[in-house]
Amino acid sequence: MNRYAIPAIAAAIIASPAAAEVDIQATGPVVALSVTESVSLDPDIANLSAGVTTVAPTAVEAMRQNAQQMSRVIDRIEALGIDEDDIQTSGVNLNAEYDYDQQSREQVFRGYRVMNRVNVVLRDIQRTGPVLDALVAAGATDLGGIGWDVDDPAPAIEQARQAAFATARQRAQNYARLSGYENIRLLEISENVTSGRPMPMMREVARAVSADASTPVRPGQVETGITVNFSFEMTQ
Repeated sequence: MNRYAIPAIAAAIIASPAAAEVDIQATGPVVALSVTESVSLDPDIANLSAGVTTVAPTAVEAMRQNAQQMSRVIDRIEALGIDEDDIQTSGVNLNAEYDYDQQSREQVFRGYRVMNRVNVVLRDIQRTGPVLDALVAAGATDLGGIGWDVDDPAPAIEQARQAAFATARQRAQNYARLSGYENIRLLEISENVTSGRPMPMMREVARAVSADASTPVRPGQVETGITVNFSFEMTQ
């Protein structure tokens, strides 16, 4: 006899609220399925990443120069009309810089490197190219990946969930009939949701930006999907 446990959220429907889990006894064979369904959407959010790197003889000077340059970048971001809640510093790193001297075979101290990075949520993706250009013009020395996403993926996820459930029931029913059984009984469900598709774009950038053209950016589509795991009992 197979025994399956369902989560407390489901157990509350058929048992007392205090029950942590309920054992479901399966007298027939059990088929376990994992079904993935996805829906393609036009993105309406671009997640940008820009950084400033400075090198100076002392740590204090490297931090001072970096703070000034990053302040110009953030001021420029805010001047573009991006809400302050959509601007987030993701990391500040300070490291000593060394070069290897081939003749002496020793590490030679060269100064300190500071790297400061900020993430930006852009809710008007038509402006992605011009915003990237503006960040570089303001002093950003490198750009990170662009992450395309949708602000409200819930309707697409529900569409994928319903498709996954229908696929799983049909597939489990086929397995049951192939095994000499007439029906199926659902025992357990669990799911994992995925959303968005990043576009890698890590690169060092020059300080000067061409004034006659903005960086071409194509968002394409993103996929929002769900993977659902099912357990069905085969019944007569």
